[in-house]
Amino acid sequence: MVRHSLIYLPLLFPVPAALAARPLAERLAPWLATWLLTTCALALALAALSCVALGVLVVAGLVRLPLAALVGDWSPATVRAGDSVSKIEAAAAGALLVAAVLAGVRMLWRRMRALAAAAFEAACLPGPGQLVVVDDTVPDAYALPGLPGRVVVSTGMLDAVNDADRKAMLAHERAHLACHHYAFVAAAHLAAACNPLLRPAAAAVAYTVERWADERAATTCGDRRQVARAVGKAALATTHHPARRRVPEAVLGLLGRRRSALHGAGPVPRHVAALLAEPHAYSPPLNYPILPLAAAFAVVGASALCAFAAAHDLHVVLKLAGAG
Repeated sequence: MVRHSLIYLPLLFPVPAALAARPLAERLAPWLATWLLTTCALALALAALSCVALGVLVVAGLVRLPLAALVGDWSPATVRAGDSVSKIEAAAAGALLVAAVLAGVRMLWRRMRALAAAAFEAACLPGPGQLVVVDDTVPDAYALPGLPGRVVVSTGMLDAVNDADRKAMLAHERAHLACHHYAFVAAAHLAAACNPLLRPAAAAVAYTVERWADERAATTCGDRRQVARAVGKAALATTHHPARRRVPEAVLGLLGRRRSALHGAGPVPRHVAALLAEPHAYSPPLNYPILPLAAAFAVVGASALCAFAAAHDLHVVLKLAGAG
């Protein structure tokens, strides 16, 4: 019999992943949190949701149809006896699957267009070097992926910070390019588009890539407090000035912009607080990477096991129906 619990469990596993996203983003090293959250989000969204679990529900409903039984040459009575999935469940699963696929394709298309626009913009910028200074009084600085990637800084931003701040700021933006942070953000958002339950994980990845760049900048500058000051000054400089860039921010790995959250527990205060804390001063047990890694593998593995076990049940039912 096709077991309902095995089919529906993979659709629920993204819930604990979403709940754990922010704690993991805060307590793990940023590079590790980015890799872990992105990989788990993709595995749970694509493997568990759209590719297997919903697909099994759809197929389980289709095989009950008389036309499917005729084409497949199996016994409709045996299928109905062993397949407890109703037509309503199958129809709902089909609608969700179509919605997930369409949302994923749409997000993938948007990201590809944004990356192409970024590469074109980077190629058109003047000068052979990675750093490009544009004559603009609006303070702004961002990493632009391309072949090669460029770091774009406005004269308004250069005027708003001192030499030490500029070094920290440029190290931060170069880290975005060196670590390909835009790819992590795009992958996490693709997973969230396929399964909206994973939106907290995508938001956490947008934060961890910024923290990853902060830590790389701190290593380059050798002064965590200097990077914290540079982050704060850049945020203040951009607060009252809308950006004029033509390339969408989403592709740049710069979600959670400095100008967007200078109050409360937004990205900037969290970045500054993390930089002012001792490096890797995370509370146990999450300061031991093996524990969250094992938990993540357990969740993803259990999700995949349940989905494929349900698919195996359906296969057994169809074999018996064909033999009958």
